[in-house]
Amino acid sequence: MPKMIVSLDGVVIKEVQLTKDRTSLGRRPYNDVVIDNLAVSGEHAVLQMSGNEVYLEDLNSTNGTYVNGKAVKKQLLQNNDTVEIGKYRIKYVNEAGSAAFEKTMVAGPADTTGFAATGIAAAPVADAGLGSGAAIKVMSGAAAGREVALVKVVTTIGKPGVAVAAITRRPQGFVVTHVEGFGKPTLNGTVIGAEPVTLKHGDMLELAGTHMQFVQH
Repeated sequence: MPKMIVSLDGVVIKEVQLTKDRTSLGRRPYNDVVIDNLAVSGEHAVLQMSGNEVYLEDLNSTNGTYVNGKAVKKQLLQNNDTVEIGKYRIKYVNEAGSAAFEKTMVAGPADTTGFAATGIAAAPVADAGLGSGAAIKVMSGAAAGREVALVKVVTTIGKPGVAVAAITRRPQGFVVTHVEGFGKPTLNGTVIGAEPVTLKHGDMLELAGTHMQFVQH
């Protein structure tokens, strides 16, 4: 079960288990997580849980909400992310999510194509039809021709610090979201944001200068 560990000046103040679909954070006493500090807005942010995914959304707070040092409006949290609200640090822990999280395509720092051939932890193409029945086929760059089976609950693609997207397997199919980086990943030419977008067979993804195709077998 995901949880938030709240600390101030390195001292843990409380641990909050995320058991509800919506958990509010703020200074007002009616919030689920009360942070009594003038730098924190009355209704500062909200955590929305969907399955095993937790999204953090800033509620137009005065001083903003930060994840790993970057200001966010809405973001899918990953295990061990640090949320900063005022002087408070809130560590997000989701061990179940971490076990299912696989960085499939991570580029080395010297790679300018968006993907390093050695950075692809790809299942054999023959296995792509097993389990999930879907895969991402790399169409350009050093890894062109590679097909990565989407066998995990969450598969991340991209280049850390540039643009990283997450493809999540759901009962009704696959969705893609932009999770980090300043690049603008696109799906069929349309920019992908933090809101999940459903993938269809043949969809074209562009991320960190690399073109990919979503295929279902």
